[in-house]
Formats: sequence, C-alpha cells, structure tokens
Amino acid sequence: MMENSLMKRSRSRASRVKGYLVKNPGAVFIVAFQTLLLTCAGLLVQGKPAVASDVAAYAYWLLVTGVILQVISFLRNKENGV
Repeated sequence: MMENSLMKRSRSRASRVKGYLVKNPGAVFIVAFQTLLLTCAGLLVQGKPAVASDVAAYAYWLLVTGVILQVISFLRNKENGV
C-alpha cells in the first residue's frame, strides 16, 4: 500500500518537473552553468587556474545557450497569450 502511494507521488513530481522543463527549456543549461561555475571555484582553490579557465569557457556557453532558449520560450509564450 505504501509503495503505491510513493509511486504516485514520484510520478506526480516527475510530471511537474517535465512540465517545468517544457515551459523553461533553458533551465537545464542554466543549472549546468551554475554547476560548472562552482567547479571553477573549486579548481581555483586547488591552484589549477588553467583548467578553471577552460571549464569557465564551457560554463559561459551553457549560460548563453540557456538564456537564448529562455528568451525564445518567453517570446513564444507571449505570442500565445500565456
């Protein structure tokens, strides 16, 4: 009985996450950017500035991609009256 309730909650959460990602396609890229940015901080603390610089370049492009996708999503939703 408890497993059934847990499965329903899991599906409900997965459905909400999926809906959020459909409405906000850039979110995954922006979260990845934040993760890489924290990785850069860790690399700098470890004394690896060259690697941190390379990772920061990838992080930047993830941010650019995420923002572009968010702008496209915003414009689409604005046109649809959502």
